[in-house]
This record gives sequence, C-alpha cells and structure tokens, in this order.
Amino acid sequence: MVELKTTDEIDAMREAGRVVARALAAVRKEARVGSSLRELDGTARAVLREAGATSPFLGYRPHFAPVPFPAVVCASVNDAIVHGIPGDYCLRDGDLVSIDCGARLGGWVGDAAVSFTVGRARPADLRLIGAAEAALAAGIEQARPGRRIGDIAHAVGSVVRAAGYGVMEGYGGHGVGRSMHEGPDVPNEGRPGRGMLLRPGMVLAIEPMLIAGGTDDYRTDPDGWTLRTTDGSRAAHAEHTVAVTADGPRVLTAL
Repeated sequence: MVELKTTDEIDAMREAGRVVARALAAVRKEARVGSSLRELDGTARAVLREAGATSPFLGYRPHFAPVPFPAVVCASVNDAIVHGIPGDYCLRDGDLVSIDCGARLGGWVGDAAVSFTVGRARPADLRLIGAAEAALAAGIEQARPGRRIGDIAHAVGSVVRAAGYGVMEGYGGHGVGRSMHEGPDVPNEGRPGRGMLLRPGMVLAIEPMLIAGGTDDYRTDPDGWTLRTTDGSRAAHAEHTVAVTADGPRVLTAL
C-alpha cells in the first residue's frame, strides 16, 4: 500500500529529514584517520538526541536479520556496500566510508546516506562516489507526477552502467513515511515507462548502491547484516528521501 502525504505531512517529514542531514554532516566532520565506527555512531546519536528524534535503525529487525540492528547508523567501509554495523574498527588513510542514517521526529521518518573518503583519497574512489551522486541526482529528477517508478530506476541504472559499475542485485529504494520502509519498491535498474505511476504526495527513498568491480553480486558477513562485494572491490551508497510534488521533486533530507 502506498500512502499519499499531504503538504503539511511532507513539511513534517522535512523536519525529520533535516535531522538526518545534520547527523550525516556531523559524522562526516568527525570521520578522520583513527576514528572508530562506534564513535561515529555516537556522534549521530548525539545529533538525534539533541533534536528530540529517535532512530528507526536502532532495534530494527527485518526477516533476514539474526539480531536487531544495534546502532543508529549503518557504517560500511571499502568493500562493504550497505548495512555495516559500527564497531571498534578505526578508520585508516584512504578508506571509503558509506554512512546511512535515519531519524523519526513527530511520527515521521527521514532516511539518507552519503559516501566519502578519509585521508588521502584514491582517484578511483572519488570517481565511484561521483557516479553514485550522479545516479542519485538522475533518479531524483524523474520523481515527478506522471512519471513512473521505472523512469527513476532507468535513470539511476543508466548512470551506473555507463560508468562501468555494478548495481547491487535485489536492493534499491523504497517508500518512506511513518515507517522507514513503505511501498513502493524503487529499483536501481529498470525500464522507462513501466511500473507504478508517480503521484503528488508520494515520498520515496532513492538510493543507488554501486559496486566498483562491475559485478552485481554480494555476500553477507557472519554478523548477518553487512553486505560486501564478492570480488573485494569498493562500493558507494548515496540516498535522499524525496517527495513527489506538483512543483517537482522536493528533497527532504538536504541540509
């Protein structure tokens, strides 16, 4: 079921989205060589707490998970694509980091992700991150009334494939509202003109997940959460929560 949000409800979701944006900005600022992933999670917790928000990630347990998620951010480093659990790993020079964060405020959820490098960046990593951001921008551009889910999927996938990267098989974006995951699913590859018609009031998380090695495959760590590339290549993840409005796409998780 897809719930259409009113203008007032989208405004309320924007407030949750601002908290997410502030948390991601704070984590990125604190991420440096020697920082532990657990410390970065603590930074995001502090931002949520100060805003009076809670985390839709903390304690979340989908059907595939052996345990509830124990943190407020997913912290995925280098060959980890998504869902990394922030632990005692300390960042090293040249690491590629993807941070995914959510916030619930006033009953509404925002969800976004960003990828960045720590220390001296590898040019190949910067190209990968740039492609993820470009794919996200292309998908957002299609989030307009009268377009279809397939138009978003095709726009994202076209950018990723043109750059020579893989698209994580079976994973993509989703609806957002009072819950972190609502209908509809938003694939990262598809055929234009196909799928659900986009209508004003739909709110979507659009989130390209790119694999540098060009494969679409992934494997699951023993923790049951972290998903990694099968070839050991690096990965990048970019995400925004976006409202479909009569005036065009409205990004709810920007600063």
